[in-house]
Amino acid sequence: MTKETARQNAKKLVAKMTVEEKISQLLYNSPAIERLGIEEYNWWNESSHGIHGAGTATVFPHAIAMASSFDTELVGKVADAVSTEGRAKYNKHTEYGDHDIFKGISFWAPNINIFRDPRWGRGQETFGEDPFLTAQLGISYINGIQGNGEFLKAAACSKHFAVHSGPEKTRHGFNAVVDRHDLFETYLPAFEKTVKSGVSGVMGAYNRLNGEPCCAHSYLIEELLRKQWGFDGYVVSDCGALRDIYKFHKFVETRAQAAAVALKSSCDLNCGDTYDALVDAYEQDLIDEEEITAAAENLFTIRYRLGEFEETRPYSDIGYDKLDCKEHKFLNLKTAEQSIVLLKNENNFLPLDKNTDKKIAVIGPNALSFTVLEGNYNGYASEYIPVADGVRRVFKNARVTVEKGCNYCDEALNHWSGFQNLISDGAAAASEADITILALGLDRSVEGEDTGFDNDYTASGDKRSLFLPETQMKLAQAVCDECENVIVVLLCGSSIDVGEKVRNHAKAIIQAWYPGSLGGLAIANILSGEANPCAKLPVTIYKGDHDIPDFEDYAMKGRTYRYIEGDALYPFGFGLSYTSYKYCNAKLVSADSEKITVCTEVENAGSVAGKEIVQVYAAYTDSRAETPYWQLCSFKAVLLETGEKKEVTLDIDRYWIKAVTAQGERVEPDGKIKLFIGGHQPDAVSTKLLGYPCIEIEI
Repeated sequence: MTKETARQNAKKLVAKMTVEEKISQLLYNSPAIERLGIEEYNWWNESSHGIHGAGTATVFPHAIAMASSFDTELVGKVADAVSTEGRAKYNKHTEYGDHDIFKGISFWAPNINIFRDPRWGRGQETFGEDPFLTAQLGISYINGIQGNGEFLKAAACSKHFAVHSGPEKTRHGFNAVVDRHDLFETYLPAFEKTVKSGVSGVMGAYNRLNGEPCCAHSYLIEELLRKQWGFDGYVVSDCGALRDIYKFHKFVETRAQAAAVALKSSCDLNCGDTYDALVDAYEQDLIDEEEITAAAENLFTIRYRLGEFEETRPYSDIGYDKLDCKEHKFLNLKTAEQSIVLLKNENNFLPLDKNTDKKIAVIGPNALSFTVLEGNYNGYASEYIPVADGVRRVFKNARVTVEKGCNYCDEALNHWSGFQNLISDGAAAASEADITILALGLDRSVEGEDTGFDNDYTASGDKRSLFLPETQMKLAQAVCDECENVIVVLLCGSSIDVGEKVRNHAKAIIQAWYPGSLGGLAIANILSGEANPCAKLPVTIYKGDHDIPDFEDYAMKGRTYRYIEGDALYPFGFGLSYTSYKYCNAKLVSADSEKITVCTEVENAGSVAGKEIVQVYAAYTDSRAETPYWQLCSFKAVLLETGEKKEVTLDIDRYWIKAVTAQGERVEPDGKIKLFIGGHQPDAVSTKLLGYPCIEIEI
């Protein structure tokens, strides 16, 4: 069904409704209207990295992990599998008349906010700190969710519009102050690109932007989203955000006024209950029926496109056996393997011999954790393989011992009796091991969405420090004192520094993120060489004492690889492999006003097959605008057998190499444009760590 047909059908249906019935359909838990053949529908479902919350589903690696793959095709396959499972659930839920929360096929994902500050607890839900990478992966995820059939397979939603990335503790009343340069260069491009690629929905953010609540923002939604970008889908508030308009932002005084100002700004759907007050707003002449009708038509256009009103609903042949099925488990494992970043590998310590009979100790709070595999916005898999179990499965001849060693961040295990920690147990296990795997990091109880939990390390889900929590630092240092051969496996959703002593002592360091239900097996496959690490960092990993700007400062100065002050510990775009790659013969193929095309030869010069992420960065100057050091503008994942050489062609959209003025306008740079091609960004730290510079081309 075309958009045009769906909209015409929606108009005809909505025209038969009373004002009260129309208003009832603007709430996320939309009731049935039996006289019109409309079933109850709950809009609220999540699919960040799998179907959320309602029974069994494949738990894929979290979004930040998938971003490390730098692989649009892979991300699209994951999203397609997610929407398949969503349809499988929806088919059965509908059959049983179950229209509860998390039972529909309108997914409030992906989160395409920019991970601008490494302390933000929800950064794990994003595709990282770069606007271009976020846009490209966001588009792939949306296309995978929505499909390319006559009807939407499911409806994706870009969130949170806009300029939303902490702090969690004050998000319901916080005002993000951003100038137009940073707004249009950093915070808005991924929204613009996903909107223009056909996303069905856009979710507003909790915060204010320059004084105006995002879910009732006249410029953001009415002018920019609807008029300039031509968005014809639906806009939904974040959950409870319309209540914030009067309760915390104090933008208006009453619920009716809050409901009215949001509706008049073209927010169609309320996740929450404030739109109950639209009846009062209508009776007080704060809104008119045409505005109510327009919102209802937007929503029913989506429901028609999903095929709800078809005699035989589309995708009804997708069976319940698709949930966490063998095929999806295979994709899950491969995605996890391709999301793990190798940060250090001293003297090629890895891979380990999978037939070794040595003593291996797996120590740390993430050694046997299931929650660390899940991340947040997670479903519930039918099978979990934590780190220790993955090691046991792969290293079958090894003598594996396991110790927790400590909690995530609270050192006291029992405040009543004085039982403080298990660090000595961890040290004891390490002292008798030939190799120790330190499974460190966080989980969603420490970093996450508005947890309400505060201590010395976390504030409602946001980190206070870029170091590991102190109790884990003590454990790691004690283990390093007892065992020569230490491998650090970090499982978390953000930048964490294990400290200089542990960094220097460790033979290898792996960033494994929140790797999905089979993450422990993926990690073990990387450790054994069963899989060759190929992922790259989608964020900057900072030194723990890096002087980053104030968390509440939304200016980009000093933030991310594009404007960092000082050196990164491990830079954006960096990642090691068990093989090596050589670049040569990079050249400009063509250039016009819309697109630049370059090509380069890439050779696998090592002893194992691998996947290289070819990256292109643009550095440009302009007398009228501040510009980043350089900007990622193209990338491509390339499979190479040992000794194989390929010519790789990469296209660059001119949009991404335009300077953004103080007024927010994109202009062709009046200075030089240089392109840098290689397996990393052209900074000094990456060049030193990987041992070769990028190839430079001047346009």
